[in-house]
Amino acid sequence: MPTRVHEFAWPDRVVIGTIGLPGARTFYLQVRAGKQIVSIALEKQQSALLAEKIDEVLDQLITVGGNPFSVPTGTPIELVDNDPLEAVEEQFRTGAISLGWDPTTAQVVIEAYPISELDDEDDEALDVDDATDGEMLLVRMPVGTARAFAKRTREVVGAGRPLCPLCGNPMDAEGHVCPSPGF
Repeated sequence: MPTRVHEFAWPDRVVIGTIGLPGARTFYLQVRAGKQIVSIALEKQQSALLAEKIDEVLDQLITVGGNPFSVPTGTPIELVDNDPLEAVEEQFRTGAISLGWDPTTAQVVIEAYPISELDDEDDEALDVDDATDGEMLLVRMPVGTARAFAKRTREVVGAGRPLCPLCGNPMDAEGHVCPSPGF
């Protein structure tokens, strides 16, 4: 079966958001174009790394002579999106993510693939004809949207549980047992 590609070339909205309380949140990458909405689950660390790498790509592009792609140094105010996620229907849980740059359209490109459901022990028993390629998400976003996406993502990731000043572990609302020596 061929790969089902959820493709967004110029999305109306692309954000990271969460459902649940700090400590039990599920992170989603949600993309919308018109009435088409796709939400994929991902880990907090994947979200943080994606924002970091997008900023790195954009910062590197700024250094190109004359900034030919008009990459903003900060988040354009008109692109700030602090709205909650829209209706979430999880398409898949993200495994691998790739990040790229398309100079022909001046867009940041994100490709996300689901976690493989195949167990390593079962790989040898599978017939190649029976294997399915699954699905993927392909998002292309302009530089301003990418900068706003990275900013929001950092804010969402940072809005979790507070960290213990002694051990650095997250503290729950119910309390915290600090593993630091002497406490």
